[in-house]
Amino acid sequence: MRSLIGMLVLMAVVVTPVRSHAAGNANHGAQVYRQCQACHSLEPDRHLTGPSLGNIWGRKAGTAEGFHRYSKALKNANVTWNAETLDAWLKNPSAFVPNNYMWFAGIENPQARQDLIAYLKVASSEQAPEGDTAQGGGMTGQMMSRPALNLKALTLKQQVETIRYCGDAYFVTLGTGETFAFWEFNLRFKTDSSKEGPHKGKPAIVRAGMMGDRAFVVFAGPEEISTFIKKQC
Repeated sequence: MRSLIGMLVLMAVVVTPVRSHAAGNANHGAQVYRQCQACHSLEPDRHLTGPSLGNIWGRKAGTAEGFHRYSKALKNANVTWNAETLDAWLKNPSAFVPNNYMWFAGIENPQARQDLIAYLKVASSEQAPEGDTAQGGGMTGQMMSRPALNLKALTLKQQVETIRYCGDAYFVTLGTGETFAFWEFNLRFKTDSSKEGPHKGKPAIVRAGMMGDRAFVVFAGPEEISTFIKKQC
């Protein structure tokens, strides 16, 4: 009798399915998304370091219109984004699609992945819950993502008139007439060809760093950089 009972218990354990994780919570997923927002926008066609995640649901991987930095591996992966494929991707991008360009180790927590996937599904339907925040995410977000401002509509204090290079320093003169000196390693040059980028020939300066000793100058195109900076001591 005891052996029969033991066998029945063992059979019950074997045939009982593994309990799946609870359905994703989109509101919590909005908080998880903060890990992504420095590199990915939810606005369709607004690309940052990575492609926009707007309208991602049901989209074939590597096909977001206007994004040109996909790896060959992802473009050839024949993957369509849904709950299953997003879960595998978010768990370990390099394992799911080897040799892709995603510089992200993955999200180990299964429930966090489900919450984020639920949020992305809602965001794809343009009904994102409260919790989605502006692009950024601390100093790293500010330095890696596009500044959250229109660089065509700046104050004189944000407009760059001239840049002079001498020794290991850049001297940046603003529209106000003020000149600021930056150690060459602390001044970065960027380009922004989007509709919110600066006017041609009118670069903008965006401050970074708690002490104001770091900044980046944003040009409308790369051809402007070498012609704008004058070497003069």
